[in-house]
Amino acid sequence: MNKSLITNALAFILTLLGYTLAQPILFTIGLFALSGAITNWLAVHMLFEKVPLLYGSGVIPARFEDFKLGIRQLMMEQFFTQENIDRFLSDSSGKASSIDLTPIIDKVDLSPAFDNLVSVIEGSSFGPMLAMVGGTEAIEPMREPFIEKMRTSVQDITSSEQFSALLREELEQPDIIAGMQEKVSDIIEKRLNELTPKLVKEIIQAMIKKHLGWLVVWGGVFGGVIGLIAGLLNQ
Repeated sequence: MNKSLITNALAFILTLLGYTLAQPILFTIGLFALSGAITNWLAVHMLFEKVPLLYGSGVIPARFEDFKLGIRQLMMEQFFTQENIDRFLSDSSGKASSIDLTPIIDKVDLSPAFDNLVSVIEGSSFGPMLAMVGGTEAIEPMREPFIEKMRTSVQDITSSEQFSALLREELEQPDIIAGMQEKVSDIIEKRLNELTPKLVKEIIQAMIKKHLGWLVVWGGVFGGVIGLIAGLLNQ
């Protein structure tokens, strides 16, 4: 169910009814609700898509290099530390298919990944518009869904046969611990270099756009309340 479409449609119907029935209060409620819902819908849309003549739109794909850097830092500073590599070498059974980093991934705090996303948005030209729709508090409810999606994505990457085979191949080389971090960093770097702005946009969009739909709903609700107050004051 598309919450944004339903909210805009209901607001438009209220506006139309108020105008047709010559009911000023109903018309004002619908008009304010429609303006609030459309404004928030446009704000959400501008996160992911470039809108002509609107500076700051398309911030997610435009800042995809920052996301790539954040993912790389997360992988190297949280997953592939010397301690984790040493633990992995001690427990591995020698088969590429047996490599399982899920226990480590489950223990890692992925909140910094969400905080990095919020910081990128705040530091961009989209920051002032985000403040107009409630600021960072408005997207705080997305923290847990984002973390779960990110955790699942990382688990999928590290459990793939290609990743396991490459990692096992590197484990068979001399000076394993000393060179492991650098080699894994190269693997991650090569994989991240395959990402495109479009792919990054789709990844982030799939994680959070569904939850941002509530911004449109509440924009319509609060717009309608303001319209009711304005209508009553004008009587």
